[in-house]
Parts: sequence; structure tokens; C-alpha cells
Amino acid sequence: MKKNDFMEVVGVNVSRETLERFDRFASLFQKWARTINLVAPSTKDNLWERHIADSAQIFKIAPGPKHWIDLGSGGGFPGVITAILLAERGAGWVDMVESNHKKASFLRMAITETGARGAVHAIRIEDAQTKLPECDAISARALAELEHLLDLAEPWAVRNPLLRCYFHKGRDYQQEIEKARGRWGFDLIVHQSAIEPDSVILELAKIRRLSQPAAGAE
Repeated sequence: MKKNDFMEVVGVNVSRETLERFDRFASLFQKWARTINLVAPSTKDNLWERHIADSAQIFKIAPGPKHWIDLGSGGGFPGVITAILLAERGAGWVDMVESNHKKASFLRMAITETGARGAVHAIRIEDAQTKLPECDAISARALAELEHLLDLAEPWAVRNPLLRCYFHKGRDYQQEIEKARGRWGFDLIVHQSAIEPDSVILELAKIRRLSQPAAGAE
């Protein structure tokens, strides 16, 4: 995929300035990735499609100027990508939570270099639950199984009944959903990935812990 084509593929229209922001991010990423394991080595050379375009799909699903919390931001996916797209809108914000200090340093540099609308918090997600008490939406990519992601998101869901979560998942997503429904209730929309044929983005709302395991759950 050519870098000028990737937004067309995911269905998001952006300005030349935003493409230049992505260019700066990509250059910085490649530089830092030589010494820090920001993504799986096997995917590092397919940055535009496998990571940038894949992350940008969230903005197509939820394009408004929301206050996001991105859990386990790692190499900036999807947190920095969302924050760059929000910069074009001139509104919204992404609080990125990344406990690894080297990765957090990269994320801060990426925000500075691109003018993205976001901030980095080099803390554990459990600490972010109190330090960052409110948000409109939560994102996470390649972080944990759905059941554990719901454990992490629960404090924000309790405080905001309108909270929506957007989680990238691979080919085993259906098994993760079935397992999570043993402990959790939620409304679910499954968005097919435009980048990876076996992948999806799970959009969850009305997240609530079940008082008793669902019927048939182990």
C-alpha cells in the first residue's frame, strides 16, 4: 500500500498537512524502532498498512472530537494515529497510557514532532483509572484478551454509562467474546477490518459486570 492511498482504503479523508504529520511520525518510528521493540519485528517493514492504516480505522468508526484513553499505547497504535487525526479537526484529545518508559519517551517525541492532540502518561493502567477519571472512549490494540480489557475498562464504564470501547482483535475474536460474556454484559458491534481480512474492531457499549455467571459459562 502506498502512503498516499492508505486513507482512501480505510475511508478517511485528510489534508496534505495531515499526511505530512503521518510522514513525520513514520520517519520517527523507523528511527526509534532500530533500538526499541515498538511492534513485532515481522510487521515493522509494513508500517503504513499494517499499523498506521489499521489504526486509522477507529477514526472512521468514531470520527467525532472525543476524549480518548488509549491503553498500552506502545508504538503509538492507535493512540498517536487518532491524536494526529484529531489535530486536523482541532478538537478532541487522546490520553495515552504506557508504563514502559522508553516507549513513553517515543510517544512524547511523536506528539511533539507531529503536533498531535494528546498526552502520554508513563503509569500503570490501574493507576490511570484514578489519575484519568473520565473519558468518552477507550481504545486498545494488541494489549490483552477481551475479558481482561473489560476488567481494565470497568472503572471508566461505571463513571460514564455512555462510554464506548474500541478494541482491535484478530482471528480468534469470537472465542474471546464468548469467554467474556461469562462475566460481562455489553452491547457489541463487530466492524470488519479493511486491512486484515481475519481481523475486526470490536465496538462495545453498556459494559457491566454480571452479578452471576451467564448461563452455560464455566
